[in-house]
Amino acid sequence: MTGTLVLAGTPIGDVKDAPPRLVEELAGADLIAAEDTRRLKRLTQALDVQPTGRVVSYFEGNEAARTPELVEALLAGSRVLLVTDAGMPSVSDPGYRLVAAAVEKDVRVTAVPGPSAVLTALALSGLPVDRFCFEGFLPRKAGERLSRLREVAQERRTLVYFEAPHRLDDTLAAMAEVFGAERRAAVCRELTKTYEEVKRGGLGELAAWAAEGVRGEITVVVEGAPDKGAEEVDAAELVRRVRVREEAGERRKEAIAAVAAEAGLPKREVFDAVVAAKNAGA
Repeated sequence: MTGTLVLAGTPIGDVKDAPPRLVEELAGADLIAAEDTRRLKRLTQALDVQPTGRVVSYFEGNEAARTPELVEALLAGSRVLLVTDAGMPSVSDPGYRLVAAAVEKDVRVTAVPGPSAVLTALALSGLPVDRFCFEGFLPRKAGERLSRLREVAQERRTLVYFEAPHRLDDTLAAMAEVFGAERRAAVCRELTKTYEEVKRGGLGELAAWAAEGVRGEITVVVEGAPDKGAEEVDAAELVRRVRVREEAGERRKEAIAAVAAEAGLPKREVFDAVVAAKNAGA
């Protein structure tokens, strides 16, 4: 009989947010894979729990090499607990590779739900929460960051990002450039911790605020693009949007369909614009 892989959410700040089941799993797991074993030790001490299973590190640098070892333990019947530094494994943290490998071997995968910076920031932002998408971390390079933002410039769902404090001002300035300085957003800092702060305002205003320096763990929530119905977009802009999507890896057919949907136009109209530009050598 195969074992079970347990993905356990850990506190994003206040250790008192740890669910009771987390304590039970820490005490009873045969093997604990932790993103940072030192932080795991601090967590277990704070929760007054003593793990009885073996503890190994499982982080970005050794994730690929250690996954087969953990799968082997699962296939041998072990209960393997995966914890990251904060929040839920796999969400911008190690875990996806192990989950995929376990699923491929028909190993049971379950979870201990816990605190989430994404949902906490979204709920506190004051922005629409009925539809949203999580975009994780943006690229560090300015050009790649702008390209990624342009891909979602017309996205009508609320957007959620993680960002490092030393890059926050540049990221907010790039968002203001692509989305518009007046687009509403919220910067959520140090959630559930002593110095928790939620700064709300337009992207331009927030970029100016962040230029003075911001510390802590950061989650940024950005209002989606307004629904303007069918846009008045010229052919050159339609072609530019298709090219942006193609450069990001989309096939031309899918890029044309997406741009047409964004602009509220028939796909044929966007296709004709792309073909005309190609024939003109543009």
